[in-house]
Amino acid sequence: MKLNVGVPNSMHVAAMTQPWEHALTGEDIGKAMALADELGFHKCMLGEHFIIPQEHVALSGDHYLHGSVALAFLAGHTKKMRVSSSVSILPLQSPIVQAKAWSTLDWLSGGRATALFGVGWLKEEFDMLGVDFHLRGRMADEYVAAIIELWTAEDPEFDGEFVKFKDVGFAPKPVQQPRLPIWFGGDAQAVLKRVAKFGDGWSPFRTPPEKFPECLDFVRSQPEYDGRSIDMFFALEMLNVGAHHEIMDDPRAPGTHDAQKIIDQVGWLKELGVNETIVPLPPGLSGFDEYADRLRWVAEEIMPNI
Repeated sequence: MKLNVGVPNSMHVAAMTQPWEHALTGEDIGKAMALADELGFHKCMLGEHFIIPQEHVALSGDHYLHGSVALAFLAGHTKKMRVSSSVSILPLQSPIVQAKAWSTLDWLSGGRATALFGVGWLKEEFDMLGVDFHLRGRMADEYVAAIIELWTAEDPEFDGEFVKFKDVGFAPKPVQQPRLPIWFGGDAQAVLKRVAKFGDGWSPFRTPPEKFPECLDFVRSQPEYDGRSIDMFFALEMLNVGAHHEIMDDPRAPGTHDAQKIIDQVGWLKELGVNETIVPLPPGLSGFDEYADRLRWVAEEIMPNI
């Protein structure tokens, strides 16, 4: 099992974040991720929204970093740790722009980027950005195909419903070959089919953990699945988040100081097919120093035992 770390103060979702995070500066976040890198965490992850309607701010917050920009900043503070979205909303930006952002990140970081794409859930955000919410699934399928074409083809060419290009150059290509890893987040059957066709990993959101093996079997049963390895990320803290960021009060979600309980939880997730997770923070941390101590404790007490 690989242990990832969520980037603190990268969002203010009430069900997942703690008030002490709000005081962290960019410098603090860079120091925190540099420490996580030194301690051996596998990947740092952050989510993304561009604009939040006022009616959603109480639960969702309005503080979100731009994903690829923030990850580039964090790549500059780390040496080995991978940098990943935890979700980038695929239909909200041109696939050409997204392909450039991710290939730039991968090139500058020496091949450490992972793109985790989702189709989004917040219709008002789509409306404000002029994107048809009801076409987001079709757009996502086409966008990811166009992105892969730009990353991998010497003379990229694409003729789709939403994006077209030919007789173009595109560089730098990603350092990772044949391309940087693409993961998909979400729970719908269309997401699982997207994983089967394009994906290197899956990050469920509201799927009950007990159904993970069934979902992975569905991915592997699809005609476009070619036998490649499919990784899976899930963090217990996500059990506390409803479909629209409602607080679910799931007793399995909060972190604990009981090392054996965490080891048992990680073992349970591994049995369900998960191979990347985040150890949830315990409630009541007071600031950067306690957060840093928690990272050290996880590295000393949990990592060697999983």
